Formats: sequence, C-alpha cells, structure tokens
Amino acid sequence: MNKICFFLVLFTITNSIIAQEIKGDWYGSLEVMGTQLPLVFHITKTDTTYSAKMDSPSQNGFGFPVSAIWFKSDTLKLQMANIGASYTGVLEEGKITGTFTQMGNKLPLILGREPAAKKEIKRPQEPKAPFPYTAEEVIFHNDKAAVNLAGTLTLPEGEGNFPAVVLISGSGPQDRNEEILGHKPFLVIADYLTRNGIAVLRYDDRGVGKSKGFFSLANSADFATDAAAAMEYLKTRQEIDSTKIGLVGHSEGGLIAPMVAADSKEVAFIVLLAGTGISGDALLLKQEELIARASGVSEERIAKSKLRNKELFFLVRQFDNRDALKKVLADKINEFIDEEETVAFTEEMDREAYVNQQVSKLANPWMMYFLKHNPATDLQKVTCPVLAVNGSTDLQVPATENLSAIKAALEQGGNQEVTVKEYTGLNHLFQESETGSPDEYGAIEQTFSPLVLAEVTEWILEQTKELQD
Repeated sequence: MNKICFFLVLFTITNSIIAQEIKGDWYGSLEVMGTQLPLVFHITKTDTTYSAKMDSPSQNGFGFPVSAIWFKSDTLKLQMANIGASYTGVLEEGKITGTFTQMGNKLPLILGREPAAKKEIKRPQEPKAPFPYTAEEVIFHNDKAAVNLAGTLTLPEGEGNFPAVVLISGSGPQDRNEEILGHKPFLVIADYLTRNGIAVLRYDDRGVGKSKGFFSLANSADFATDAAAAMEYLKTRQEIDSTKIGLVGHSEGGLIAPMVAADSKEVAFIVLLAGTGISGDALLLKQEELIARASGVSEERIAKSKLRNKELFFLVRQFDNRDALKKVLADKINEFIDEEETVAFTEEMDREAYVNQQVSKLANPWMMYFLKHNPATDLQKVTCPVLAVNGSTDLQVPATENLSAIKAALEQGGNQEVTVKEYTGLNHLFQESETGSPDEYGAIEQTFSPLVLAEVTEWILEQTKELQD
C-alpha cells in the first residue's frame, strides 16, 4: 500500500495511415511538488495499429500497458483509465509537447527521444560506502512456491551469532530497498540496524529485480511463504543466532509478518510498521476516503464513491470463482454507469473496455484475497513479542483504527508482550509530514524518521538481550 500502482489493460485501436513517425521510446518527466517523476512510453506499431506501454522508473513500475492510444497527423492521445490519467500532446521537430492530466491536476509533460536530464534529488539519509559491515548478495529458495528469491544480507562487524531480522515490503511489486520516488526506506533501515549489531535480510519480491516467479499471480498468503523462506535461509547461516530471528514488515508486510509468526513459534519477535489491523475491505474504503479528501474531492463525491466501492467489495467477498465474479462485477459496474449522468465514453475508451478494466482491478488474486482477509485471525495466534507503530498523518493505513485493532486482537489471543505507539506528524512512510498525502512523499527529503529508527532498534535489542539472558 505504499506504492502508487498502475493496473492497466492493453487496448489497441486502428487509425488511418499517418505522415509522422511516432513509434519507439519517448522520455519525459513530471514535476510533482518539487520532485521529478520520470515517465517512459514505449509505442509499437503493426501496420496501422498502435499499442503502448508505460514505465514509471522511480516507482519501480515497468511494462504497464497504456489502455488506449490515438495518433493522427501530429496529435497523440494516451489514455490510462485505471489511474484516471491521460496525455495529449503535439509532435513537432522530434518532441511531443503536451499535458498530463490526473484527478483534475494538469501538468506539462514534454516527451523526447532521449532520457531527460535528471534533477538532483536530495536524500540525505541514504547510506554511502564504505560501510562498517558486510553486505552479501544471496539467493534463497521457497520450496512451497518452487521459486528462487534474491536479496542482500548485511552482517555486522565481529565474530557472529548475531540477532537478525527479515524485512517484508508493502503492497505492489517492490525491490529489496522498497524504493519509491527516490527514497529507499529498507536500505536506510537495514543500514541502521546493521550498524547497531543486527543482521538484516531484505529481498526483491517474487518477479521483481533478480527474484524469480510471477508477482501478478500471488496474494498475501503466497508472499508470507516467501518471508518464511527468508527466515529459514537465515537459520542456515552460522553467523546468525537462529533463536533470535524476527520479522519487520511495512504496510502489507505488517499483515504478512503475523501470518508467518502465527504458523511458526520460531519467530522471536515481530515489528509492524504501519501494519494493518482491520479487514482489507474496511481499510481500502477508509484509505480512499482520506486520500480523496486530502486531494480536494467533494464530500458528495466521496460519499457516492465509497458507497459504490462498498457494494463492489461486498460482491468480491462472496466469490471464489474468478469467472463468476467477473460477470457479476461487470453487471454492477454497468448499473453504476447507467446511474451516472456525467459518464462520457470516447473513441479511445469505449464502455466495454472501461468496464473490463474496472473488473480486472477487483477480480485478481491479490485483491480477492486482501478484501476478504481479516488480520485479527492471525494476530490472535501470535505469541511472540510485538511492536506496532504508526504515524498520525498516515492516510493509507490510518493509525487510530489499525493500532487499536492490532492491540485488541493480540490481547484477545492472550499475548501480553505488546507495545503500541503512534508518532505525531509521521506519514505512511514514517516521514515527518504536513498532511500525510502521498503527493508529499517525493517532495520530502527525509526517508525515515530517525526517532522511529532509534526506538525500533532499541526495542529489538531489548528483545534479543532477554532471549540471550
């Protein structure tokens, strides 16, 4: 839930023969609150039919199809319906000058054949070599999924027998650094923990970076088997004390860590960074409401959207069969369209294509699982010490609702070793923020609150010291 994810479906249309050449790669960069957001469009052509894919490199999003493309004479139009975005530009003298529109925001975007010069992004917390510890590239195997995962193991200075943690990333395809908008929070966390005597294993999600497998076919329970495999790998390392291995999960990772701990008494402790405590459907409804309000959406529109999504989420929860679910969802979305007087379809995006794209957002393995899952089921089975922390301005996993739910579920299961803390003024990425809006993430120079780093590290060292004693 910490990534801005693009779920797009390839949709091509046929145009008349054109005079100018548009196929190939086009590079540009959006200026968003003082931060550059590079975009790359890959346009291909067969006869007179065009299709396109988009990359958002700073968000680790690659190869996402553009939903519709239209090019005639010198005008290019790109439609990204699932993220409510579009681009219109005019090709002249080897560059396309136009406007990128999303959620009512219009931003200038010039596309060229060469990557735009990068504007310096200040990330003062990003660690620089040389490091006072060892960093090793590793590969470990998940037997249940029959997939190899790649990561980095950092080991403190000294003889060994170190306590260790596995870092578990949030939703969306994440690399081992959990990189977003130039920030590398897992790199910062791993560096800090390792400097303080704690070994850290962080890894690329399946199908991301150097890890094998298919991300799009997996759900949270599948990702839990990846985290469990990471822990099993650490137990094979002679430098690691196998009785002092814990899990640190961010966002969805904070949902996954309790899954692993509920199934294995060998998990020494877990840390939940903006972890979820309420059911998936309730969380997404609340997240949508808070972010929409912060973006200036009217209360009337928020209420209408929330009511409709609530109906759609209810339908998803009733089905296990994807084909049956798709039909029911399509009928319901068509019903919503008939009720919406302002809906207007275009040559680039007709009604059928729009409905199919909305259905694909809901009828996929991850979403079907997430909307049905209640974290309390796993939390009630966790017996190891738990630290759950969140920021007061988190709009993606609201602190009040989730921290109280996490605490209640753990205590209901009889766990008395529970520490819960809400940090004032921190957002979903644990940055010091003004509003907590995702729009701020890239503009903020801080990657991760030093206070949270210090207190989480102190708590982990206390747990492992008690184990040693």
